[in-house]
Amino acid sequence: MGENEAGLPNTSLQGRKMAYQKVNADLIASAHSQYSDNDELQATALDLEWDMEKELEEPGFDQFQLDHAESQNLGHSETSDLCLDSLQPATSPKGRFQRLQEEPDYVSHFTRSAAKSSRCKFCHFLKILCTATILFILGLYIGYYTHPNCTSDAPASGTKDPQVYQEILNMIQAEDIKKFFRNLVQFSKSEDDMEILKKIKTHWTALGLEDVQFANYSVLLDLPGPSPGTVTVSGSGQCFYPDGQPCGGESSKGHGQELFFSYAAYSAKGTLEADVIDVGYGTTDDLKRITRMKNTTNQIALLKLGKLPLLYKISLLEKAGFGGVLLYVDPCDSPKTADVSSETFMVTLNPGGDPSTPGYPSLDGGVRQSRPNLTSLLVQPIAASLVAKLISLPTQGVKSDGCSLLELPTDEIRTVRLQVQTVTKFKTVTNVVGYLKGLTSPDRYVIVGSQHQDGFSYNGQEWASGTAIISAFIRAMMLRVKRGWRPDRTIVFCSWGGTTLGNIGSYEWAEDFTKVLQKNAVAYISLHSPIRGNSSLYPVASPSLQQLVTEKNKFNCTRRAQCSETNVSSVQTQGDTHYFINHLGVPAVQFAYEDIKALEGPSFLSEAIFPKHATKIEEMDPFFNLHEVITKLSGEVILYLANEPVLPFNALDIALAVQNSLKADEPNVPHLLTMASRLRESAELFQSDEMRPANDPKERAPSRVRMLNDILQDMEESFLVQQVPPGFYRNILYHLDEKTNQFSILKEAWEHCKLLASNETLQEALSNVLNSINSAQVYFKAGLDVFESVLVGEN
Repeated sequence: MGENEAGLPNTSLQGRKMAYQKVNADLIASAHSQYSDNDELQATALDLEWDMEKELEEPGFDQFQLDHAESQNLGHSETSDLCLDSLQPATSPKGRFQRLQEEPDYVSHFTRSAAKSSRCKFCHFLKILCTATILFILGLYIGYYTHPNCTSDAPASGTKDPQVYQEILNMIQAEDIKKFFRNLVQFSKSEDDMEILKKIKTHWTALGLEDVQFANYSVLLDLPGPSPGTVTVSGSGQCFYPDGQPCGGESSKGHGQELFFSYAAYSAKGTLEADVIDVGYGTTDDLKRITRMKNTTNQIALLKLGKLPLLYKISLLEKAGFGGVLLYVDPCDSPKTADVSSETFMVTLNPGGDPSTPGYPSLDGGVRQSRPNLTSLLVQPIAASLVAKLISLPTQGVKSDGCSLLELPTDEIRTVRLQVQTVTKFKTVTNVVGYLKGLTSPDRYVIVGSQHQDGFSYNGQEWASGTAIISAFIRAMMLRVKRGWRPDRTIVFCSWGGTTLGNIGSYEWAEDFTKVLQKNAVAYISLHSPIRGNSSLYPVASPSLQQLVTEKNKFNCTRRAQCSETNVSSVQTQGDTHYFINHLGVPAVQFAYEDIKALEGPSFLSEAIFPKHATKIEEMDPFFNLHEVITKLSGEVILYLANEPVLPFNALDIALAVQNSLKADEPNVPHLLTMASRLRESAELFQSDEMRPANDPKERAPSRVRMLNDILQDMEESFLVQQVPPGFYRNILYHLDEKTNQFSILKEAWEHCKLLASNETLQEALSNVLNSINSAQVYFKAGLDVFESVLVGEN
């Protein structure tokens, strides 16, 4: 949990708070003689009480009070005046939780304190100690035979599990990840895609996963055509391939597969001859300026990638009347360590899943829609070197140290003929899914995912990093499982297909199991392209999980020679987290290493998929130490999510994230701030009660813990909105980038309002945000009311 404060709220049946107080040994002896002959279980608990007193001897627990003649139930009392840090998720008093989890029916009628009074006779003390010791041993003996399923090799949650976690993490070694990686790369050279899938399935099964299976879906794919796209300058007749090389059979021989894969999946097909208009990054300001100056109908936009989601910019260009797009990455935006000025790349215009079955899984017999293209624009990605030729700029100027953005002069006209050739066809996308069933909550799923190579996508090898990391973690964990340990919740390991064309495999699987996942999915841990650079660790997490991720990252930093301060953010990312975040409201985590220069550049450059090879990954991480760090960080988060009795989610952090998102200057939204303040109040009350199962005997009953976890699990669903601009997250807790703290839909609506001089879109966005905040506030308050009602009913 993300909270260490605990205490039952005041109710009508509890008019005052109670506290423990120490008494002298004579009273203890008297109480003991009164009860020890009557109740063997209570006598057995004496030593447990002794340990509990030691655990509770901290500020706020320095005095104990003996119950009166009626022997009031300890469960009717409550702890008071706890001054603990409310934002440290891993310092919860697990010892107290676990002790009652082992003995859920235990009720104390009196407390025990150490015999410190000088008035206590030595013989009394000796009698108490001997009696308690004998009865405690007897109790353990009885407990051993009455609980035959509990073995020493399967420790209960909250006591020995931290040591188990460390055992598992210590078994993760860089050399093993390197072997997995090279083995996968070797198999990727096979022409048969199923060889890789069979290898992954066989490997996971050999490591010990109990149920590993294929999940196949027949989906509509947009694949490269028989020849690459071309750009022909009308005046000179010069024809160029997307990488800037002249068209022709001889010059294209050396390009290989990469040239064919320089395309925009699900673009319109055909030929268009028109003027090229430079629209910069395609922002609302750029388009407002351009449309005032020129007629954009059926023209070709020269568009830089970055700053905003590509799908959003494509939608703006469609509304402006453009007929085509030449898309490129400006050399000034790309990291200086990677010269991509002459490299081709691909993008996808698919928002997610099989385009022929939007919103439902691709099952045999289902209705198929004819959607060969998802935009009316002809879209062609090109290299920056070709842009330089189109605007008559020498190629070497692109690589100069004094970098200036490429721009087409406004007073010059460039007319080109753009030809886009792609082919749509139905093919099978396959996922590999393996399960490790949980011990106590097998119907709760912690999902771990990465992508694998598809024959219809780039032959890059960055996918092998994520798959090798998952395999290394499975190996380390299953070694411990074979010795008797098992997580409480089920862990689902997924290797997705069709990721580069729009996260197709993960979408179809999640749509196939939507009803199950809506109820049972706990969290999603992404290992999508974990090694993108080698200079900076870049964690992304849902607001409810940021405290846990921050803590684990800091702990691991102390064990590394170099570790810069890393902030955890909630921003839009690429990869298969999309469906889980935006359709299920599942908290998500992703660790990755980035190039620090890439983080400083415009956002959404990662939408361009450049070909990478195995040698490139090994150049960035030759000893696979970065892979090891990612594996251990991700693995520790997985273990906590799968095994902690109370889910480590932080309700208050969600409320704080909402307030921070409303601090922007425009638009002025005082009613939203008022609602956000109410949300914070409810979240603070809920947060203070989150740890009741760790401190109060009544709530340690499995049903009450399960009820609390159900509330924590669904906290983010309130922030899913139905309609958002293309490319924006439906989960409004996520920002477009780290530089923008404002709600993304509010920022976009405000810009849209300035562009069209209409506030209709802005009012709709404000309503969506208001309804989300109100829904979350009602949700937290209802959670408090449920616990309050149950408490009153039990009393």
